[in-house]
Amino acid sequence: MSETAIDSASAAQTKEEKFLARVVVTGATGFVGRYVVRELVARGHQPVCIVRDVNRLAAQTRDLGVGRVQSVVGGLSDERAVTTAMEGADAVIHIVGIIFEKPLAGQTFHRVHVEGTRRIVEAAKSAGVKRIVHMSALGARPNAPSEYHRTKALAEGIVRESGLDWTIFRPSIIHGHDGEFMRMMRVFVCDAMVSSLGFIPTPFPVIPYFGDGMNRLQPVSVKDVAHCFVAALSKPETIGRAFDLGGPEAVTWKELYRICRETIPGAKKWKPMVSQPVWAARLLASTVMKLPILPAMLRFNSGQVDMSQEDSVCDPAPVEKVFGIRLRDFRRELADYAALIE
Repeated sequence: MSETAIDSASAAQTKEEKFLARVVVTGATGFVGRYVVRELVARGHQPVCIVRDVNRLAAQTRDLGVGRVQSVVGGLSDERAVTTAMEGADAVIHIVGIIFEKPLAGQTFHRVHVEGTRRIVEAAKSAGVKRIVHMSALGARPNAPSEYHRTKALAEGIVRESGLDWTIFRPSIIHGHDGEFMRMMRVFVCDAMVSSLGFIPTPFPVIPYFGDGMNRLQPVSVKDVAHCFVAALSKPETIGRAFDLGGPEAVTWKELYRICRETIPGAKKWKPMVSQPVWAARLLASTVMKLPILPAMLRFNSGQVDMSQEDSVCDPAPVEKVFGIRLRDFRRELADYAALIE
C-alpha cells in the first residue's frame, strides 16, 4: 500500500455501518479540526482526514471507535494524498491555515492559504465532490495590512469562483481550553517566569499588549465553530453564503486580559498590563521574534501586530438565526474550563 493510501486500521469499518456522508477534512489534528472531526462523528458522518501524522490523529480519535475516522497520509502539496481522500467523498471541510510562516519548511501564507485551497478545490471538482465548507477569517480582504488576511481573501476568491456549492465562515478569535490562544492567556496572567532559549529562566512580570489595547475582538467558542461547520452540510440555505462568526460580546484586548486575570486559577493579580508601542512591537517582530529565544506561543510577527490594531467584530445575529443557536458567552465558557487550561 502506498504512503498516500487510506490507513488500513482506520478503513476497517464493517459493512453494516452506515454514514450520512464521507467528509474530507483538512487540518484535522489542529485545534478547530479536532472539534470538527468529533462533531462529524457525533452527527453520523465519516471524516476522511488528510494528515501528516497518522499516529497523532489516532491518539486524538481513539475513543470514537474503530472505523469512525479514516486517514490519508500526506499534506496539501501531496497531489496523490488529496486525490485519494476525495475518492467517494460527499463534501469537504477545509480548515488548514497558519498564523506563522516557516519558509524553510515550505509553509508560507501564500502556499498554505492560496495554493493549498486551489489544490483542494481542483481535486474536489475532479472527483465530482460538490460541497465545500471553507475556513476564512474575520478581516480577510484584499487591502488588509497583514499577509495573513490578504491570502485568506485570495483563498475565499478561489472558493467563490470554484463552481462548487460553497459556504464560508470568517471567525474572530476562537477560544477553548486546549487552544493555543488560551494557553497563551494563561501564561500571560499566571507565569512570573518563562524560559528563554528553552532553559534560561527569564522574568515575565507584565501582561503586554500592542498600542492602546482598545481595539475589540469577539471571542467565539470552538464548540460553536465546529457545530456551524458541520451543520452547514445539511443546510442548503447556507450554500453561496459567507458568515462572520463572533461570540455574543465584543471586548477590548485590555478587557480580555482583565477577564482572564480574574478567572484563570493561579493568575498573578499583581501583574500589570503594559502597553507596547506599535512601532516597537513591529521592530521586535522583524528582529528578535524571528529567533527561537522565547517560547513559541510568546513570539509574534508583524502581521499579528497589525491585526491587533483593527477591530475583529461582527453581528452574531445571522449565524444564530440560520443555525438556530445561541452562541456561547465567553466569560461563562472561560469560567467553566479555566482550570483545564494547561
